[in-house]
Amino acid sequence: MKIIFVATALACCSAPAIAQTTSLPAPTPLPTPTPVANAVAKPAPKPAPRRPHARKPVSPAVARVAVANRAATQEPTAQAFVNAVQVYPFSDGAIYQVYAAPGAVTDIALQPGEALVAVAAGDTVRWVIGDTTSGTGAEKRTHVLVKPFSTGLATNLVITTDRRSYHLQLTATSRVAMAALSWTYPADQLIALRRAAEQAAAAAPVSEGLSVDSLHFDYAVSGDQPTWRPLRAFDDGRQTFIEFPASIAVGEAPPLFVIGPTGEAELVNYRVRGRFYVVDRIFDAAELRLGTRKAQVVRIDRVAEGRPQRKGTRS
Repeated sequence: MKIIFVATALACCSAPAIAQTTSLPAPTPLPTPTPVANAVAKPAPKPAPRRPHARKPVSPAVARVAVANRAATQEPTAQAFVNAVQVYPFSDGAIYQVYAAPGAVTDIALQPGEALVAVAAGDTVRWVIGDTTSGTGAEKRTHVLVKPFSTGLATNLVITTDRRSYHLQLTATSRVAMAALSWTYPADQLIALRRAAEQAAAAAPVSEGLSVDSLHFDYAVSGDQPTWRPLRAFDDGRQTFIEFPASIAVGEAPPLFVIGPTGEAELVNYRVRGRFYVVDRIFDAAELRLGTRKAQVVRIDRVAEGRPQRKGTRS
């Protein structure tokens, strides 16, 4: 083993040295990228649109209320101004628009003789509301006064009286305010016209141009005894007049039937003038009937001069 080691060592020492002068090749440079003609830049992605907040659906009942309020609201009109006073025609259930402004008082005038019961507003903190009166006796008039503290305010106002209720919408503007408003009352005017017509009809004669010499009073009234039983009947040769007691005005009036030659009943046209039925014809017999099951019947017979009363009539 020792000899082999030495021989090997000698052999190694006698081998020529290998030169370490070999150099590595230089790295090949990377080619420069050629720009692409007419290159289109990709647009940046758009952000996703924000979804609007979903509105809560309006209740059909609430929508109906809003529509009804808009339809019932009465706005000021140019032709309804009397000087600076807006005059609304009053109607039950209507809403009357009132425009007010800070620093100005708006006068809401009620009907003369109308007594104020109560005033209620939705906003009593930012609105000044009071009342006063003018005139005396039957012409005494109540005035409700309103004024806002600032612009952009809105509320409602309810006025109750001994005659009716008023519903108003108050809106505060920047400077312009209604000086005053009042109402006309078509229903009251119609009632007054009817009363005047009734009084005129009651005072007017039943018929004009009647000649006393031509009047025929020989009529027989028979039958039941209701409160409306006629007092008498007469004619002027052309028309027949049936006079009732004053109680006819407060009760139900009976219809008039003319009795034909064979006994058939025929409903006849007539006019009511106060306490009188005026029939534009002459009849021999007629009946006033009222009721269905147990009808009250009063018969009226015309008795010719020199002829006895017709038999068979009820007394």
